[in-house]
Amino acid sequence: MPQDIGAIDPNWAWSTFKPSTEQPWNRRLAAHLCRRAGFGATSRELNDLVKQSPAEIAHAFVENAKQASQRDPETDSLATAMLATGNSQNLAAWWLHRMLNSPWSGGEAASTSPLLEKLTLFWHGHFATGAEKVDDAEMMFTQNQLLRHHALGNFGAMTQEISRDPAMLIYLDSTTNRKAHPNENYAREVMELFCLGEGNYTEGDIQELARCFSGWEVRRKKFRFNKYQHDTGVKTILGKSGKFGGEEGVNVVLNQKALPRFIARKLIRFFVFDEPAAPEQLVEPLARLLRQSELRIGPVVERILASNLFYSQSTVGRKVRSPVELGIGLLRCLHGSTNLELVARGLEEIGQAVFYPPNVKGWDGGRTWINTSTLLGRSNLIGQLLRHETTRFAGNNLEMLAQQNGVSASDKLVAWLDEQLLAVPFDGTARAGLIDVVETATGNKSQRIAELIHTMSTVPQFHLA
Repeated sequence: MPQDIGAIDPNWAWSTFKPSTEQPWNRRLAAHLCRRAGFGATSRELNDLVKQSPAEIAHAFVENAKQASQRDPETDSLATAMLATGNSQNLAAWWLHRMLNSPWSGGEAASTSPLLEKLTLFWHGHFATGAEKVDDAEMMFTQNQLLRHHALGNFGAMTQEISRDPAMLIYLDSTTNRKAHPNENYAREVMELFCLGEGNYTEGDIQELARCFSGWEVRRKKFRFNKYQHDTGVKTILGKSGKFGGEEGVNVVLNQKALPRFIARKLIRFFVFDEPAAPEQLVEPLARLLRQSELRIGPVVERILASNLFYSQSTVGRKVRSPVELGIGLLRCLHGSTNLELVARGLEEIGQAVFYPPNVKGWDGGRTWINTSTLLGRSNLIGQLLRHETTRFAGNNLEMLAQQNGVSASDKLVAWLDEQLLAVPFDGTARAGLIDVVETATGNKSQRIAELIHTMSTVPQFHLA
């Protein structure tokens, strides 16, 4: 399999992965799937997954995400409590709870799924809206539910709804769009960042599309159309002319040939590899599937998660874990629980405060997650999570967790954690050093295991997904 992305055969890349003697289906590949499709998995979950085929699992993950009810009494109660404070920062704990506790299996009985939450996070970065400007927790919550509802569904329907979403209207100043003075902010971003990408529209197209959105307002936290402030004249957008309103203008954008390629490329970057940018020959099969599926996201995600490329050396370890993936991933893999407001604050400190993307582009991701400051901060967050008084592992401590998984000897413990937590395994020399950490650390067994994991987090490859 060539390491040069440009040399990869697209037909091979997106064909269904079939385990072989050379590349068997095992716990390490199952862990890779769970890191990318969600936020990791426990040992018990990995044991269950290796009994199924990768293609069956990818299909089940997508179906479970589509069938999830998306409402859950426990998390709804938490959301209600957080909304009562009126502070969007407090909503982060509610969402992190969903990420941490959503089951890998469950179908209709489950309120959510890891893949559903992972894709909601993806769309939150794609249709980025910041609570510091919106300044209304209820609006941010409503938008988050909108993204979750459409996460695997029709991209066109999601785009139409996000265009009328009160939080988005406020964030991109659509509420000030009047026929006498059209505001171009949303029109620009719907073309550049949300649907088409640079080079697929002109400044004139932006100006004309902005006219379509004139008169769109927010009243009592709801969308309202003010017909007196709407420009009823003829607009010409991307070669199409008519007396378009906002919905018709969005439809013109959605019908552009560039759109499926733009969305497919972003999905590849999110699920497969950070860099380099996927070449056209790899993007086109997924773009074609997106067109054939009438812009439904689910079939494309399933194709990605079941593919040869997804399990290849060109993909495994070729992403940098986001802060959310790092913190929630550690807890999920070790069956952990802790104070999620603590987690939210820690994630903010290392660059990913959910509900507070840095700008309309969302988080850049990839290598931008890592620098001298954030690498230390990421390791410190791991240490804090491991040692905080509220943190539990399988309802108890790290020693009991290790015993439940049948690992007690230092070498077995290092091997188990390596497989559980790392995309790229440590070499023999590094493993020997980690064994020495366990055997020379002070404190009880749980404290020594915590020291081991914290030491692992100081090594760059711990931060690869």
